[in-house]
Amino acid sequence: MIAVRVAQEKDAEEILALLQQVLELHAKIRPDMFVSGTTKYSYDEVIEIINDKSRRCYVAVDENERVLGHALCIVREPTVQPFLVPFRSLYIDDFCVDESARGKHIGTALFDCVKEEALRLSCYEITLNVWEGNDGAIAFYERMGMKPKSSNLELVLKSSN
Repeated sequence: MIAVRVAQEKDAEEILALLQQVLELHAKIRPDMFVSGTTKYSYDEVIEIINDKSRRCYVAVDENERVLGHALCIVREPTVQPFLVPFRSLYIDDFCVDESARGKHIGTALFDCVKEEALRLSCYEITLNVWEGNDGAIAFYERMGMKPKSSNLELVLKSSN
């Protein structure tokens, strides 16, 4: 039985392990940009995120309270620009399902929780960034109903070596 709940400080180590999995995937796709063996956030930063009331952090846990996935989200308030319609969005800063638990609909349960929270907060949209080459993630998000909003293009001019 899988349950999705708000993350607690006791989940920080397991969230950190998931962040490591995400980083290693990105390092394989883009070794010119990502440093293997690191994480996006430190343990202390994960604790801060969990306790930050302006963020939403959810975990999917099994019956033993083992964290099998996480969704770290940020509420983005409307930007006041004369050329933009103001709207609130929920930005998924990080999303991961443990490698050992993939294919068991844990990602879907987490995403459904994020969607419910976005609706509860009267958000116009849910957004996230996904790296080219992360084909599994792209396919998952498309199954969740997401579609490209814009593209960020690059021209690499020199080797990072």
